[in-house]
Amino acid sequence: MLRLTIFGSSHGPGIGCVLDGVPAGIDVDRDDVQRELELRKPSGALGTPRVEEDRVEILAGVMDGRSTGAPVVLFIANKDTDSSKYEKFRATPRPGHADLTALRKYGETVDLRGGGQFSGRMTAPLVAAGAIAKEMLRGLNVQIAAYTQRLGSVVDDQERTFKEVRRQARENPVRSADPTLALDMIHEIMEAKHEGDSVGGVVRCLVVGLPMGVGEPFFDSLEGEVAKMMFSIPGVKGIEFGAGFKAASMRGSEHNDSFQVVDGEVSTITNNAGGVLGGLSNGMPLDIKVAFKPTASIAIEQRTIDLDRMEDTTIKVEGRHDPCIVPRAVVVVEAATALVLADLCLRGDFIA
Repeated sequence: MLRLTIFGSSHGPGIGCVLDGVPAGIDVDRDDVQRELELRKPSGALGTPRVEEDRVEILAGVMDGRSTGAPVVLFIANKDTDSSKYEKFRATPRPGHADLTALRKYGETVDLRGGGQFSGRMTAPLVAAGAIAKEMLRGLNVQIAAYTQRLGSVVDDQERTFKEVRRQARENPVRSADPTLALDMIHEIMEAKHEGDSVGGVVRCLVVGLPMGVGEPFFDSLEGEVAKMMFSIPGVKGIEFGAGFKAASMRGSEHNDSFQVVDGEVSTITNNAGGVLGGLSNGMPLDIKVAFKPTASIAIEQRTIDLDRMEDTTIKVEGRHDPCIVPRAVVVVEAATALVLADLCLRGDFIA
């Protein structure tokens, strides 16, 4: 019931989205949307920000700060692009990128500038739309917070409360829930950058306040819809709910979340299921971990092929590239989660 269309490309005139299905009367503050977008920016030496800041424009669907019921159209102009280094990738595709597969699917007219439609830049309108979805969920007292749970070899293995994540993760450039670990994560990124390499990591997302019964089994289960959306984010290679893959080594007596009554409400003692039973929310915090691969663009020379000559060759990727996308992806994961939950809450009549 909530339909998102993303348009544009990394080095075209601009990028944006159409969010259809937003009920009339939802508060939409452009400044709030802009603040979410700014969380996606890299910080200092940890990334490669564009010279111009992304500025979101609301072109339709909002009047006097409230949604009208018509599709909401958001637009972000591309103002700082350098496409000169991308043409050669038609003949020598970059390892880890979609150059080769896009050429095979779309032919010579495909836009490879900055990665085109496959670029991580396409997550900017996703974040903007997610800000509106968060506002839709606010009426249900549903709150979402994510943080960097792992960055390369640095792992936050402590159990974090939602309040802790909400308080700490936006206070440091790597979006860590632990200020001390944040310094180790920064060092990990800078070390990879110094070596001309990159590093990946894991974003953990927590959702509290989600009512019981959100989801549409069989094929539109809560887990299935969230997973599909997460794999739409460039760089995502894995997802877990609750105990996730660890469940494969547990016994039922360990993994089952026993029920209890607390203050007249049903809850579970543990949350190995990650807040989902039978594809439906069970009232416990939704607990998602999303794995991101290392950034594909690295300065180290790599092996590739010359498609014109059909022979092996090597390539060095030049230009501005983040040594790690994980800190920037934290708000993207939050937005993607919000969009799925807003849709499922509309479908389940939780949102009028």
